[in-house]
Amino acid sequence: MKLDFKKSLDSYRAKAGECRVLELPELQYLMIDGQGDPNTSAEYADALSTLYPVAYALKFASKNELDRDYVVPPLEALWWAENMNTFTSARDKSAWEWTLMLLTPEWISSDLFAAALEKVAAKKQAPNLASVRLQALREGTCVQTLHLGPYDDEAETLAKLHNEFVPENRFELTGKHHEIYLNDPRRTAPENLRTILRQPVELVGAKAKG
Repeated sequence: MKLDFKKSLDSYRAKAGECRVLELPELQYLMIDGQGDPNTSAEYADALSTLYPVAYALKFASKNELDRDYVVPPLEALWWAENMNTFTSARDKSAWEWTLMLLTPEWISSDLFAAALEKVAAKKQAPNLASVRLQALREGTCVQTLHLGPYDDEAETLAKLHNEFVPENRFELTGKHHEIYLNDPRRTAPENLRTILRQPVELVGAKAKG
């Protein structure tokens, strides 16, 4: 039976117009870092071309060697900038930094990952293989919502999440902005795109108490 994390994990649940708080456990991802406009950056394109071959090599290794099959989850990304206004309002994409990510099951070991890298390297499929890592991410308390429509129209949804819901519920932002892309933009009209927008938070004053 093939496991589909998009259906089984609560972290993939979100509704447009609704912000909700959730507590995330530690999750394991394939990750690769970069900087620049995702629409024009060769670094971004190379990162995508590297992540997916590794993800599918792991999927098939899991199926064939461990008898545990799963659907490769949707693409995710962490986004940040030295001045976050360039991301949330000004949208100066050339200043953005990012980590592209694909969720991997907890049973994927470092040995299985290393073997997958070797297989991908032998086929010369990935342009930036040396930069891929298998790493755990613990975001803890987060708020998230669903954005419908083009990526460039996210500013209004982000403003409601960051400037209304977060302060109204006595939270403050912490950690990096997180997006989960539920559609393939190559096959989906911009107005039909569905993107989960997630932000790690903590209660106001929690750092001082700690």
